[in-house]
Amino acid sequence: MITALKNMFTNTGDLSAFTARFFKELWQPPFQINEFLRQCYAVGCRTLPLVTITGFIMGLVLTIQSRPTLVKFGAETWLPGMVSLSLIREIAPVITALICAGKIASGMGAELGSMKVTEQIDAMEVSAINPYKYLVVTRVLATTLMIPLLVAYADLVGMIGGYIGYNIHGSMGLIRYFTGVFSSLEFLDIIPATIKTFFFGFFIGMIGCYKGFTASNGTASVGVAANSAVVAASLSIFIIDMLAVQLTDLFF
Repeated sequence: MITALKNMFTNTGDLSAFTARFFKELWQPPFQINEFLRQCYAVGCRTLPLVTITGFIMGLVLTIQSRPTLVKFGAETWLPGMVSLSLIREIAPVITALICAGKIASGMGAELGSMKVTEQIDAMEVSAINPYKYLVVTRVLATTLMIPLLVAYADLVGMIGGYIGYNIHGSMGLIRYFTGVFSSLEFLDIIPATIKTFFFGFFIGMIGCYKGFTASNGTASVGVAANSAVVAASLSIFIIDMLAVQLTDLFF
């Protein structure tokens, strides 16, 4: 128990120092624009099919599951607004971030862990290339930017899935459906949900890079880095979401 607590505090301190170095290196040239754009493509475009399928299923299932209850109370017309609020406020940001944590954080942990084990990071330092700037800063910036865009895309796809789910047992035109969606939304529903997705993206990238960058020697450490990156990133998403909900309830 004592050893576990000691390791937890040690890892937390190391991650804090690793994060502080990010903000220091962020403003120092050279700026790796090409690598940043490549990472944006890797994080965004390559994750898009998975986010599309997941977002569509979320909207479809949520609509089908919620419709019978609303029908009992004669409130079937509230279904588009209820689905959109549920997706935008909570379901789409958290589920999309968890999917990205599983795919992106594990990939970064495995990739950087493999580079660490094969001494490629040491070779970059010998070649006068700042490996932290090239490998970590670009990846963290890419996830911080792309995760909110993926969540917004998942919101849209989820609403389309909700529209199809509604029309399985009922009938509503597309314009009427989206009129019901947007009439139920306010800026205070969108802004807090959007802000927290930037934190989701930042910590997904930071934890994935940290686990890979600090992997120990040996090929087995690559798998450990990938696995621990997923677990820690997923846990951080739930913690950030809990804090975001409390702050939103307090100030809004």
